[in-house]
Amino acid sequence: MMIKQVKPKKIYEIVAEQLTEMILSGEVKPGERLSSVQQLAEDFNVGRSAIREALSALKAMGYIEIRQGEGTFVKKIDIDVTNKMIPRVLQEDDIRQLFDIRKFNETGAASLAADNRTSEDIDKLEEILAKMKKFEGDGGLGEEADIEFHMAIVKASKNEMLYRLMTTISETMQESMREARQLFLYSNDEKMRQLYDEHYAIFLAIKNKDSGLAYKKMMEHIVGIEKELFIN
Repeated sequence: MMIKQVKPKKIYEIVAEQLTEMILSGEVKPGERLSSVQQLAEDFNVGRSAIREALSALKAMGYIEIRQGEGTFVKKIDIDVTNKMIPRVLQEDDIRQLFDIRKFNETGAASLAADNRTSEDIDKLEEILAKMKKFEGDGGLGEEADIEFHMAIVKASKNEMLYRLMTTISETMQESMREARQLFLYSNDEKMRQLYDEHYAIFLAIKNKDSGLAYKKMMEHIVGIEKELFIN
């Protein structure tokens, strides 16, 4: 039996995820100045180097800008520019980077959806899950239901900017999901059931308004697929 190495999450990645969620949720608004590196280090109880790395990651993703001598400011996300940045033909490195984006954005979306979802959102998610179950063995229709489920969660977050951002990369997401579903589809039925169960666990956390669990289940789902694609 081959043992897979478990890659621990780095401190700066945890900080970056929390800062991203604060920005996308509107807790920190476009144009607002972030606290100094020293203050953020104290707030997060981490070293300044971890804060600098987290800020570099957010800058690379276009969420913030660092003005020399002035500080770090939250940017207004330019959807058109973001769309141009996402390649339509994906190489392995592109897909890896896409998974990083999904881990930042979709975990936050799931958490927000648990807090903000309506009964209509729950009905919609249940409807999509029924389609996913029905089309477990159908690559094309199952794939459509898969991305529909993820976008419905973003919609349920009630964060319009996040929804618009995720819409711009929906085609690219679909390509990565297609590869993942083909991997599961042509392996065995148990893997397909696992994929459905993971989606259902995310749904239950959102339905039960458990934002922490929704975040955790979405992260486990995305990381699990990423490992299947790149480690197996």
